[in-house]
Amino acid sequence: MSINRRQFLKIAGISTMLGIGSTAIVSGLRKGDLEASQFEVSPGALTAKRWGFVVDMSKFKSGEDIKRVIDSCHSIHNVPDYGNPKDEIKWIWKDDYEHVFPNQENEYATAELKEKPFMVFCNHCAQPACVRVCPTKATFKRQDGIVMMDMHRCIGCRFCMAACPFGARSFNFRDPRGTDENGRPFIKKENPEFPTRTKGVVEKCTGCYERLAKGLKPACVEASNGGIVFGDLEDPHSEVRKLIAKHYTIRRKPELGTQPSIYYIIGGNENA
Repeated sequence: MSINRRQFLKIAGISTMLGIGSTAIVSGLRKGDLEASQFEVSPGALTAKRWGFVVDMSKFKSGEDIKRVIDSCHSIHNVPDYGNPKDEIKWIWKDDYEHVFPNQENEYATAELKEKPFMVFCNHCAQPACVRVCPTKATFKRQDGIVMMDMHRCIGCRFCMAACPFGARSFNFRDPRGTDENGRPFIKKENPEFPTRTKGVVEKCTGCYERLAKGLKPACVEASNGGIVFGDLEDPHSEVRKLIAKHYTIRRKPELGTQPSIYYIIGGNENA
């Protein structure tokens, strides 16, 4: 890159004062170079026009079923465990219906549904607000719809966190490679095949891009025992499209227009 951190901060400060926004900054940083953070793929890589997920909540019978999926993701991606909610880093987590679908509250819904833990992660939106506000293009959307995080380009401004309406991003206030007061590492068992992060950067689910490049499905899909289905939303013959056509599905905060790529089956009923 032809611009250093001091120069960037100067441009960013002026742009903020003038209300120019991230578009002008990206233009100054040579957009083509900033979007070059793609990855080399193998001949057997999984490809799609737009990747999407269907989460069938009927397949998750207990909190342990969800925990298994969370652990599978966090372990291979070296997600640190700081031991407290304030510093929590989460790529996949669980929450209740009221918080996951705040504007789709049904007064006649059963108590079981309202209390059921729902699994949530980055929605890999078709119109991601986080991408629009990132001044360095550390957050960008791939051609296949996966919303990425380039931790090397992240300057820790947290604009993306403010813009994301789903709370899908976490900030490393502490050094993920460090240890707690008892000398225990925050990364319990490091996976050498995936990079660790540094203090002061944002991170989130990246759709297991490194597994797709090897022809493998996301770790959460493999660990879900059929509860999460992954496929091409643009392919009418894909399994995700068949499930969406067959079942009544909902998405998180669709009224915001970000067009989430995660669909939830919250019951076993088919469309009438």
